[in-house]
Amino acid sequence: MKRLLNVHFDLGSFMPLREGVYQVLRTAIVEGDLTPGQHLAEQQLAEELGVSRTPVREALRRLALEGFVMVVPRRGAYVAGLCLKDMNDLFELRMALEGLAAYLAAQRITPAEITTLRELTSQLEQAIVSADEEGVIEADTRFHDVIYSASRNRRLINIVGNLLDQIQAFRLQSLFAPGRLKDTVREHKQLVQALEQRNSSRAQKVAVRHICEAEVSLLKRRDKTADAGERGSVNGKGVDLGRGTKYEETDNAESGTI
Repeated sequence: MKRLLNVHFDLGSFMPLREGVYQVLRTAIVEGDLTPGQHLAEQQLAEELGVSRTPVREALRRLALEGFVMVVPRRGAYVAGLCLKDMNDLFELRMALEGLAAYLAAQRITPAEITTLRELTSQLEQAIVSADEEGVIEADTRFHDVIYSASRNRRLINIVGNLLDQIQAFRLQSLFAPGRLKDTVREHKQLVQALEQRNSSRAQKVAVRHICEAEVSLLKRRDKTADAGERGSVNGKGVDLGRGTKYEETDNAESGTI
């Protein structure tokens, strides 16, 4: 049987067992090691992690509440996919939260943080020129992290973090859409200027437009993929739940009650 996880789980970790299992599964989903539609068999996960099924079941329940896992009655748990409506909902939330973060940051950001944002924008430009994809991702991620931190709103930072984890794959697709990187640099510079001027309304407007343009780029890319007939599926088989993702069937599917 093919392994689901390619990780080593340390039972001697300082964190509670259920928390450790949760973190391992969540990370595997966010980083794409566990893909949309993939069946999450409790027994197999428990065996691979060297734990009982109880912490696995608790972790799956928590992940389902956060939107990372979908529970199918009489079939079990699967990695959740995002349909077009889900994606629109998440981007609407992101626009509101990013706008608020920028609005607050314009009032609270420090000169040192402004300098960091300028340096990260330069790093992003350099990474684009050298075709360094990892450098692009790191510079863009850190840029937004600085703004979240500058909002000085801990709850906002936590909410945004959870939201971004759910759409990480889509963020990267939109970032690398044709022509999008050049626009991203321009929008970052506009945002830094608004923050430096302490112009909250301007910063909010630029941040919202930045996320809106990212969604538009993603939707254009998605439409081209759909036109090419490359719609998502899992090995060409499974059960379609109407969320744009097919969930693969297994011979030992477990009960969907978590």
